[in-house]
Amino acid sequence: MQRRREFLQATGAALAAVGLAGCSDSGGTTDGDATTAADAGSGDDGGDDVGVDAAVAAQWNVYRARLADAAALGAHGASDVGAQLAATTFEQDFENAGGEHGAHETLETTSESAYEGFEQAAIGVRDALREGDSASAIEQAESAAANLRDAQQRLVGETAMHALDALAFADHAATARALAAAGQADAAAVAANTALSAFETAPAHEAMESAATDAYESFESGLGDTLSAGQRGNADDANSAAATAVSAAVDGAYAIADTTGTEAGHIASLQSRAYDAAALNAMGGPSSDFGHAAVLSAYRARAQDAAWVADAGASDAAASMAISVLEDFEGAAAHEPLEETDHDAYEGFEGGVEALQEAITAGSGVSDALSQVDTNLVAGIKALTTDTEAVILETGFLRALLGDAREQYHRGNAERAAASVEAMFKRFERDELGAHETLESTSESLYETFEDEHVGALPAAMRNGNDDAVTTHLDGARSALAEFAAQIAPTARVAGGESVTITARAFDAAGVAALDDRTRAATVADDAMAYFEGGAGGFHEAVEASNEETYHAFEEALVGVSSTASDGGSVFDAATGFGAQSRTAVYDVIGNAGGDLTAAAAAVARGALRDFEGARAHEPLEEADHDAYEAFESSFETYASGLESGTGDVSVVRRASLRAQFAVAGDASAAPVGDAASSGEGDSQPELSGGPNVVSGVPDDADHVIDMNAVAYDPAELTVSAGDTVAWTHADGEAHSVTAYEDDIPADATYWASGGFDSQDAAKTGWANGKGAVTEGESYVHTFETTGEHEYYCIPHKNLGMEGTIVVEE
Repeated sequence: MQRRREFLQATGAALAAVGLAGCSDSGGTTDGDATTAADAGSGDDGGDDVGVDAAVAAQWNVYRARLADAAALGAHGASDVGAQLAATTFEQDFENAGGEHGAHETLETTSESAYEGFEQAAIGVRDALREGDSASAIEQAESAAANLRDAQQRLVGETAMHALDALAFADHAATARALAAAGQADAAAVAANTALSAFETAPAHEAMESAATDAYESFESGLGDTLSAGQRGNADDANSAAATAVSAAVDGAYAIADTTGTEAGHIASLQSRAYDAAALNAMGGPSSDFGHAAVLSAYRARAQDAAWVADAGASDAAASMAISVLEDFEGAAAHEPLEETDHDAYEGFEGGVEALQEAITAGSGVSDALSQVDTNLVAGIKALTTDTEAVILETGFLRALLGDAREQYHRGNAERAAASVEAMFKRFERDELGAHETLESTSESLYETFEDEHVGALPAAMRNGNDDAVTTHLDGARSALAEFAAQIAPTARVAGGESVTITARAFDAAGVAALDDRTRAATVADDAMAYFEGGAGGFHEAVEASNEETYHAFEEALVGVSSTASDGGSVFDAATGFGAQSRTAVYDVIGNAGGDLTAAAAAVARGALRDFEGARAHEPLEEADHDAYEAFESSFETYASGLESGTGDVSVVRRASLRAQFAVAGDASAAPVGDAASSGEGDSQPELSGGPNVVSGVPDDADHVIDMNAVAYDPAELTVSAGDTVAWTHADGEAHSVTAYEDDIPADATYWASGGFDSQDAAKTGWANGKGAVTEGESYVHTFETTGEHEYYCIPHKNLGMEGTIVVEE
């Protein structure tokens, strides 16, 4: 103990200097379901006799590591990426990890309180990061870990849990090592500090100290050296020290319990290293998917241009503008990613563009066709981006719409211009792509500037013909959105929104030229160039830094739009050429922002494979199941190569690791690994369907709308009149149900539930078979005829308190 106290005295000042709130071992189970050594389900055998349960308990460590990674990203200033990682971990992977030996179902059956506590904490990590509160995210991540530890103790026994806890701290150290290897010395220091703080009160602390004093001291000193080196900015020393800590924690785990359970945990720890690579790759900058989404956002603006140009009387030019979007898309880099990510959105977008061209030519149905184009592009953008990235692109699109209104007003159509602003504001008010809520929560001042000071006053200024006020409000609203974007994201992401705005202005110039105002067209292009030269939220500098050739081509193409307008050439062709250069610029900026960390991420994945070659779990896996062994080894190279090519899918490692974990635990065939396309780790889930009264979108005739958020109805209580129709719309999270409590609705009321079931038992059975689900883009609709209180709940989220009440009055 003396050496430990000396170590703490030596590093105490360093810990304080980082200033990150320590992670206490709080948030575990608190009710009668809490586990003790006496009531642990498998006793104190360390995992030898628990069979495949050891593999499941090991997989819970991966969820610990991934939530810790998310919190670490937030502490490093990448809260948006961390929030997306936390959301993916819980909403996509854990929620889908079903099956007999899936992580989700086993946790729920092992300890209901640990299950509920983990889900609440996982959601807490996500929500804290969305709010930019990294300290709370760290606390929630440790709460999630505490609940999983409780479940591990119940499932495989106290000793096995201690060994898994030691391996979880190996995962913490591995995260610090990955960050240091990527040159992120300061981030490695934060990760090391977080691990040291959490270790002080963790079960592994005393267990490792008792079982392997040398490993215990080496682990603490290794993390302390990582912290010190990171603070000095010495990434190489931090990397070396973190590697020492990883090895020490693994040695400590085997000293605590040299069993197949620890071997399964060791394999899961290597899986966590692949997720470290994924997190590192995300830290480096936006992915190519963000570039694809920026292209789709520009298509949104171009479709809007076709509509307003048609409305202004140039229907032939407008029809050509519309179909050119589809022609452009066919050869775009975004084509295949959209088709693969959201096939329905892909088909809906293409069909919508064709319908838009036909509607413009026919002179009717333009609004419906435009809505089809836009709705499907929004769906595609959501599928390809993080939440913050989607907001960034929405700010660019909203500015594009303000540009359209500017041109309508300039042409003397004040009423059309005012209506366009009002339509834009309605998009904002319904929180399209999250822009409204994010702006309001990020900066109340900017929110009020945008909404109250400028957008709210703009329609009246237009209708009153107050040119000075119109200019002031248009410029003010656009500036507020640009400033907001710069506050919530780094330049590489802001660049995507700026490219949408500038590209839209180039096509505005083409639209104005089609309406025979070439002088104005040249002015629009010149203004766009002046905006770019003025910085454009850092886009100018980012393009120049990423690729000088692209930078010059971008500027020449934009100048070409203006000169073509003045010289009598095809402004639309010039704008199309500029659009291509703008896309190239965005992809170059993205590549420049993330290239170095992409290479580092691939190196982390390959490093995990090298470590496996000398790992104590290597030979046991090879002997247990040679096919699982070979698949596990090859998965790391497959993933590393995918990272380098921009197609990396970490799930290939997850699936191979699960098979390997179950192999060393005694039965590879029991691994909950379904179709390779499954997003979760479990066997494929029943195909979800809504059934009667589950519709697409929100019906126009709904009297009331209730949002179904991740684990709550909003509002949870609603008073309506008899005969009113209520729509519950999916707003966040996984699929939901709306299921009446059979005994808590008026006695003379007909039973109601999403799926059209006639009883609560039927609704629960239906849900188990995928029926009665309300998914993204859908609503459940019910008309209330019977007065009284109607209480209801969401079947998959009942344990998290997702319940509601409808009070029906005469």
